[in-house]
Amino acid sequence: MADPSAITVTQRRSSNGADRRQLETLRSLGLRRIGHTVSVRDTPQGRGMLHAVRHLVQVHEGPGEHGTGGQGSR
Repeated sequence: MADPSAITVTQRRSSNGADRRQLETLRSLGLRRIGHTVSVRDTPQGRGMLHAVRHLVQVHEGPGEHGTGGQGSR
């Protein structure tokens, strides 16, 4: 069962051209490539990270069934 206090995040834009802090934030969120979807805990720290890279990601309130963005299980 998914965590009810989770936010589903999908990387929608390339990290090329992003500064180092934004690259580190994407890595901390667990996002690796365009189309990759992860679940992030809904905490002030998590929302702060999402705010820092809001131009690169799409946020869905609540947990989703997106898995790994269509990449299959690894």
